[in-house]
Amino acid sequence: MRSLDRGEQPALSEPWGLGGLRLANRLVLAPLAGIGNWFVRLQAKRFGAGLVVSEMVSSFGLAYGNERTVREFLRIHPDEHPVSIQLFGHDSAIMREAAAMAADSGADLIDINMGCPVKKVCKTGAGAALLDDPAKAIAIARAAAEGSGLPVTVKLRPGRAPGDRAGVELARRLAAEAGVAGIAFHPRHVSQQHSGGPDYGLARELTSALDVPVILSGGLSDEDSALLAYATSGAAAVMLARGSFGNPWRFGRLLGTYEGEPSAQEVVGELEWVIEAAEDHLGRERAGRYLRKFYPWYADTLGLTRRERQALVSAPTTAAARAALAALGGAEPALAA
Repeated sequence: MRSLDRGEQPALSEPWGLGGLRLANRLVLAPLAGIGNWFVRLQAKRFGAGLVVSEMVSSFGLAYGNERTVREFLRIHPDEHPVSIQLFGHDSAIMREAAAMAADSGADLIDINMGCPVKKVCKTGAGAALLDDPAKAIAIARAAAEGSGLPVTVKLRPGRAPGDRAGVELARRLAAEAGVAGIAFHPRHVSQQHSGGPDYGLARELTSALDVPVILSGGLSDEDSALLAYATSGAAAVMLARGSFGNPWRFGRLLGTYEGEPSAQEVVGELEWVIEAAEDHLGRERAGRYLRKFYPWYADTLGLTRRERQALVSAPTTAAARAALAALGGAEPALAA
């Protein structure tokens, strides 16, 4: 792993403050849509993450009492604190109510998504649509703080398309007028989705301009890219997203608490833990369907060939996945570098 001279910038393993909370280190599990439930967050915490953020939760789903939204999305494990619940929505009154519910569930912070590029989110006026309506965005952030009594952060992007700086200006106003505790910044424009190189120079500009911490997101796919982005941006912390899929050991390597690659037994054991937690959360039948997107990540970490991974990645049930893992136990697959 590359060693970088960060000048005065603290090591990722050093503590820092966000909204009055003291966080053990500067690694954050990003909000992962459709993935970041309690056991994914708990896993990141077990491997060292100083803060974990929930998947995106509909403020309307909470405020209107959708049973599944409330039961599954507000479930917090006692060992995952500090944890932030990320909400999205376009109505400040609804956001106030949803934020209060998140606080009652045990959240330590509230994060508001103002950067999601997905059309079905934006067409409601939520997510990245709020970049074009700063007055509403500020009202929503204020409402979340009022409703929850917790520190509020906002995750956003620079703007809709390259050259658009609406998000940069909104970040300034959110800090000055809404009193947000921090900004999570993904320096790709909405039109880029998750492709193309993030503009870490723009992130540094924002970091220098704000009096509140900036948490960097986007393009942190491995240890070297995370360290380089951290050094280049001057951010207070970095968020791991796709780079942590099937590889929570990355948190430990970045913090200096784990070296090298995990053994095949470690990877298999970790996936078995995930399967058991998913069954607890969703029941066996739903867990079997839900985990199909997880299996390829762990197969990649194991370095399995196409033939070796077939039984695992195509497992229709959790029982079949366990059987595939048991079959792998007789061999020692070559781990991905």
